[in-house]
Amino acid sequence: MKVKNSNFVDHVKIFCRSGKGGPGSAHFLRDRTTAKGGPDGGDGGCGGSVVLKGNSQMWTLLHLKYKKHIFAGHGGSGSGNHKHGKDGKDAIIEVPLGLIAKNADTNEILFEITEDKQEKILIKGGMGGKGNSHFKSPTNRSPRYAQPGIDSTEGWFILELKILADVGLVGFPNVGKSTLLSVVSAAKPEIANYPFTTLVPNLGIVSHYDNQSFIMADIPGIIEGAAEGKGLGLRFLRHIERNSTLLFLVPADSKDIKKEYEVLLNELKKYNPDLLDKDRILAISKSDMLDNELKKEISKELPGNIDSVFISSIANNGIKELKKLLWKTINNPIT
Repeated sequence: MKVKNSNFVDHVKIFCRSGKGGPGSAHFLRDRTTAKGGPDGGDGGCGGSVVLKGNSQMWTLLHLKYKKHIFAGHGGSGSGNHKHGKDGKDAIIEVPLGLIAKNADTNEILFEITEDKQEKILIKGGMGGKGNSHFKSPTNRSPRYAQPGIDSTEGWFILELKILADVGLVGFPNVGKSTLLSVVSAAKPEIANYPFTTLVPNLGIVSHYDNQSFIMADIPGIIEGAAEGKGLGLRFLRHIERNSTLLFLVPADSKDIKKEYEVLLNELKKYNPDLLDKDRILAISKSDMLDNELKKEISKELPGNIDSVFISSIANNGIKELKKLLWKTINNPIT
């Protein structure tokens, strides 16, 4: 997802090519004491590989937005006196955690990067060719040939980022997700009174008691049919997959809170049924307009299989209770 004036990029397509293996040497020993020595050709160097390396300090693929072609170095040729050719330089691409690498032609998932400094080879460099010293035998004492290096490989790849967070905010557009994130953390997402103000995920660190904290992700709003590509479609639904707990946000002025929750749940189910196995909490936002009697009436109509809490980000009501419930859920997940 690439948005004008945004540094957040979570999907890029790049062309990568590994390095060629260097050729082996068909050399024979020649020095002032040896006029006709045996084969002493060295092996060629291995070609460089294209490697993805996890970096916990990165959060976007912006650095790859304008660098679409990644080439590794070629291996050097072997030489006499069994000298090995120089290995080609690896092309190391640092990427944020939560990245998925795919083959662009088949859409096959190759691997994921989930840990800091974790390295995975995207394309392996070609092996260097063997020198003629490997081919001498009792019947062939002076082989005049050596192996060529293995050629480079290339291809197009898709890199997709899935946000890693403890809590993911799920809700329709304009229900107060960004406002909640700005209240519970130091994040400063764009806030306005119109749908789809949030076009990219925002992360915030939520402080709890005794210097404890957890990460909350504000994900662009879901609309009915999102699993089929409506609204912002599938581009942001994938960010929900990596969140351990889902916080559903439904406003108090909704016509039917339970129905809105079920629509959101159904969109997640259509996209990926495994999302229903995650811990879920329902927060009724904008509850500063409700009195205690209305809260009791609404509570009777809420789903019975999920913890719920009434909150108001503007009035700062129920925020402590929400953070306490989230912390408890994160550290005591459903088994």
